[in-house]
Amino acid sequence: MSRAVWFSRLSLCLVVSLISLAFSLESFAQTSLGDVHIAPRGLPLSGEESVAVARMPVGLGVIHSSVDLVMVPVTITDGMNRPVVGLGENNFQLFENKKPQQIRHFSIEDSPVSIGIIMDASGSMTQKIERAREAVHQFCETANPQDEFFMITFSNAPQLVADFTDRPEEIESALIGIQPKGQTSLLDAIYMGIRKMKDARYARRALLILSDGGDNHSRYSERDVKRAVKEADVLIYAVGTYDSHFTTREEILGPELLSEVSEVTGGEAYTLSNVGEMPAVTRAIGNLLRHQYVIAYRPPTKQRDGKWHKINVKLLLPKKLRPFLRVDARTGYYAGAE
Repeated sequence: MSRAVWFSRLSLCLVVSLISLAFSLESFAQTSLGDVHIAPRGLPLSGEESVAVARMPVGLGVIHSSVDLVMVPVTITDGMNRPVVGLGENNFQLFENKKPQQIRHFSIEDSPVSIGIIMDASGSMTQKIERAREAVHQFCETANPQDEFFMITFSNAPQLVADFTDRPEEIESALIGIQPKGQTSLLDAIYMGIRKMKDARYARRALLILSDGGDNHSRYSERDVKRAVKEADVLIYAVGTYDSHFTTREEILGPELLSEVSEVTGGEAYTLSNVGEMPAVTRAIGNLLRHQYVIAYRPPTKQRDGKWHKINVKLLLPKKLRPFLRVDARTGYYAGAE
């Protein structure tokens, strides 16, 4: 199930416990990770944006998924949805079909990402479109200068309104003239976004979906889209903002649909009851993309059978820390048939 965003409603007790966790993580990073030094990388991040900020090693680059290597982006967050950085290769354990795998490459660089923004422009977004524009602005502000973007809007049908560009302002300009109307072809828009990623420049790829309802006007089925999502090496983050009372079956199923297509990729779906929270959430998502671990392994050759192979990533950390941390990673891949 998706995790509701509750930044503004944390109790005093939870705040105190998470501050304690931040200090524990910093101490652990200093004493237990031999080659990690606590120091800001570039401009320092505020306490709300990161935990245990460390100098990240460079030179490995991003590992391209291929017949020989499976690339697994991993995001570690604390209870306030802040990225936890400063961990090393020896803090991760990776399994395929429950069997441990040797990590061949490990990277924690802020490398460029190819990003597709998929925006709901159906009639129900009329009162929410200004907040959605601000959400896109906040997301783009966290970008790496080398990131590239495209944008798809959807109502009765999806439409590519901005092709790949490394100028975020072009994406924001494309939103100015949008007038919400029509129905919701969410599944078709996700499918178009996955296909558009074939033109992407970078190995790291992500979709950001902004919507306020389930699908009610697509040609592609839910099964078609879920299969396409599993086959693609694309992270999906979704932000759904819903009214307090659902009026249709599609609206009821909307949060579950976004959760299912996001979490299988290692991304996440956020369910909001207040559209005003959307800009803060998209900014947090952008920050998560800047602080991902990328691990890669070579799967057993005998298992190149065209089937779905499950991936599981576990943290090797003191027991007192593990319950406070969340691990989001790709859940599997389709092995290429020999």
